[in-house]
Amino acid sequence: MKPNIHPDYHEITVKMTNGKTFKTRSTYGKAGDVLQLDVDPNTHPAWTGGGSIINEKAGRIAAFNQKFGNIGVTKKAEVQEEKKEE
Repeated sequence: MKPNIHPDYHEITVKMTNGKTFKTRSTYGKAGDVLQLDVDPNTHPAWTGGGSIINEKAGRIAAFNQKFGNIGVTKKAEVQEEKKEE
């Protein structure tokens, strides 16, 4: 390896959103720094089941339907009734 081209790899403390901490090695900051996480496996929907994403999507779909009034969308039963009348 070439000398003096790699970042300093040292021990830091990682603080989770629930207050728990652990030590790891990283190139973040300086030796002994604390990395405060905003998102971690305790809070992120990818690890907690994703319920908030599903609700968010449902809200966006409802907002879209309310705004545009289901433009061009017809129910299958309505289409079949129209064909019967013809």
